[in-house]
Amino acid sequence: MNNYPRFAQVKEKKYKINTDFRVAIKCNQIATDESIGDEERALAIIYLLYGDEGLRNSQDWEDLIQIALKFLKCGKQEENSKEEADMDFEQDWNYIQTSFFYDYNIDLTQTQIHWWQFYDLMAGLSEKCILNRVRFVRTYDISQIKDSKEKEKWIRQKELVALKKEKSKEEKRLDEIFERQLRKEQ
Repeated sequence: MNNYPRFAQVKEKKYKINTDFRVAIKCNQIATDESIGDEERALAIIYLLYGDEGLRNSQDWEDLIQIALKFLKCGKQEENSKEEADMDFEQDWNYIQTSFFYDYNIDLTQTQIHWWQFYDLMAGLSEKCILNRVRFVRTYDISQIKDSKEKEKWIRQKELVALKKEKSKEEKRLDEIFERQLRKEQ
């Protein structure tokens, strides 16, 4: 049996963790969603991981969210990397599913996998799988390519598989102001 955590202990109380990888992915999406306030974000994560039991015990919320953050990082220290993301669970979901089937013969729609195991399997995907080939294209440094035709080919490939970036609140606000100005001038 594996050593993946299945419970969170706060004082004398044990909370069962919903360990399914889909839940953890949803928690990570919520954690980075700037449109959700901090308190709502924390309560949503507590609810998704610990259910009604976690929500009922407000005295444990602070401990539960700390345990949740450690759980979502798979017990690893967060790396303070400023590297740009080369993968997004939501945008790359089809690549992820295909890669799991290609490398492990696992149909993610038909199985339940512990988040930590899923994370370990993601790290072990082969270079041949579609997800890692796409990630390679996204991160390939084209600045060293001298041949203009070859460089143009790589630029097109990178554009085809580029991650769509979510605009920040400030960018959205500025877009709205710009749109209003355009409508006024017409």
